[in-house]
Amino acid sequence: MTQIIRSGAFLQQCWSVHPLCVTVKRMTDERAVVLSCSSCKSAHYLTVATVSSKASSAQQIVGGNALRDEPSGEDFLKACVSTHQASLTLREMDVFQDLVRLRCADCRRQYELTVSAFETRHK
Repeated sequence: MTQIIRSGAFLQQCWSVHPLCVTVKRMTDERAVVLSCSSCKSAHYLTVATVSSKASSAQQIVGGNALRDEPSGEDFLKACVSTHQASLTLREMDVFQDLVRLRCADCRRQYELTVSAFETRHK
């Protein structure tokens, strides 16, 4: 039976102990980002309230003022997860503010997720 823990503290502890083992696996239709840890065999589900996306400074200089017609942060994240999810990494998190930051090495975008619910499933 799978044990379910509804706290961001487990993800924070998992990530602080083995940060290179926590990877983004997928994004569900229910607005949840699924992270998994290859070390402790846990799956971390983050129910997302909002997603903001920011291009790297190099992309902003090259792109100029093309930000007006830019897709939403959630659309960017969905596209990023579907095309190069292996490059997405957890960079920062704050369980007191329900905030998680992801970064993609391929498209060099940063994603700030406001999380409405954390859930860890441990086998």
